[in-house]
Amino acid sequence: MEADAARLIGAGLACFGMIGAGIGLGQIFGSYLSAAIRNPSAAKGQFGTLIFGFAVTEAIGIFSLLIAFLLLFGG
Repeated sequence: MEADAARLIGAGLACFGMIGAGIGLGQIFGSYLSAAIRNPSAAKGQFGTLIFGFAVTEAIGIFSLLIAFLLLFGG
């Protein structure tokens, strides 16, 4: 296998982290909305946890994209 082909395959595999981040974001917001509907008075207290979970999950997706770009365009 040529090095260029292996680099492209590795970049494609690195993009699976973005799929996981998308699934994780859906789980986070879905769970928050479900909990907010069940107990609206506690929703405001959990909003900070929601934003923190969003930020961490999105950072994982961005890190995965960075690795894919490094594999594609790096030396």
